[in-house]
Amino acid sequence: MSRISGVLRRAFGIVREHVGTDALGNQYYIVPEQKTWTGRLIRAKRMVEAANPTEYEYIEGSIPMEWDAWIRGRRKEPPSAKELLKNELYRKDIKLRAKEMDEKDLTLQAKEYEEGLVAAPAKTVAKGHASTASFGKQEISEDPTSTANTFQPGSWLPKK
Repeated sequence: MSRISGVLRRAFGIVREHVGTDALGNQYYIVPEQKTWTGRLIRAKRMVEAANPTEYEYIEGSIPMEWDAWIRGRRKEPPSAKELLKNELYRKDIKLRAKEMDEKDLTLQAKEYEEGLVAAPAKTVAKGHASTASFGKQEISEDPTSTANTFQPGSWLPKK
């Protein structure tokens, strides 16, 4: 078989072997290590043929992380269907547990606020934006202000 595939590779170029397909319809291939007609060695490559070949339709997570690890060479063997199913069930279980913990935490916070054990979060209001030159500076007022030993006169503004 390898002799026939070698002849086909030299005659027609790249011959890729189908390794697997994921639940989203992406197909995964490997191009085995091969020699060119000059004797130069070309190392093996791994590739994916996406179910949505257009780039603008790509959605994050459209390649499962197990297959992504195989494509990038972080694992030697492609993932099995059993492993993919087990990991998907595990991810769903983790999401469910996280949702339950969030709900439990929210009810505990509400109970603590009602009992007065925890002060309600202070609502701060900032005028303007931090990138403006006037942020954090006091507004000019017509009234004089006095704090301890310092006196600052008010500024005169014309009436509108």
